[in-house]
Amino acid sequence: MDDNFDPYGNAIVIGASGGIGAALMRKLESDGKFRKVIGLSRTSDPALDLTDEDSIRSAASYVGDMGTPRLVIIATGVLHGQGMEPEKSHRALTAASMANSYAVNTIGPALIMKHFLPLFSKSGKSVMAALSAKVGSIGDNHLGGWYSYRASKAALNQIVHTAAIELRRSHPKAVCVALHPGTVDTGLSGKFAKSGLTVQPVDSAAEALIGCVDRLKPENNGAFLDRTGEPLPW
Repeated sequence: MDDNFDPYGNAIVIGASGGIGAALMRKLESDGKFRKVIGLSRTSDPALDLTDEDSIRSAASYVGDMGTPRLVIIATGVLHGQGMEPEKSHRALTAASMANSYAVNTIGPALIMKHFLPLFSKSGKSVMAALSAKVGSIGDNHLGGWYSYRASKAALNQIVHTAAIELRRSHPKAVCVALHPGTVDTGLSGKFAKSGLTVQPVDSAAEALIGCVDRLKPENNGAFLDRTGEPLPW
């Protein structure tokens, strides 16, 4: 079984203007394994806004016109900003913050799968990889807190796993996975890194993630993995 990507296929990075997204773009372009590497974000042309399905639909149409995508990485997420911070207690929960977390971390990626998965070839290796987070693991939650982020990433993991089951029926060599990049020195999580916790430079994180993607096989479809390819508890 051929587990390599078709070199005539394209790679897509959604969230290309972010820290990890930009590093993934650099890594994929330097590797030269794909015919074209396309970056999409709210500032790209066409623009892709996770909270606007019309923009996701238009971006998918653009990608389809550019050729067959073999790799789609969803490198997006929101943890804090615009008056929202990770909640230390249930007393800090607000409907607005929870809705924003779900809109960006769960609903947006689900709509990307809706519009981009149909572009995959029914033969050969294709990968849809959504960057999730270990804190989205229910089984690994020993500290509590971060309600909205944890819940939205746990929901993303369920979306990925469910989409993978459907994808397997028509695309037996395709893989849909949730990947935990680790703690990365970006605006998303860098300021929350605890003392003594290993914080990766963005380029190191991108290299590890692409290495993991390269090693994915059909039997990994529907998995929740860390950047080394090790399974994480749901």
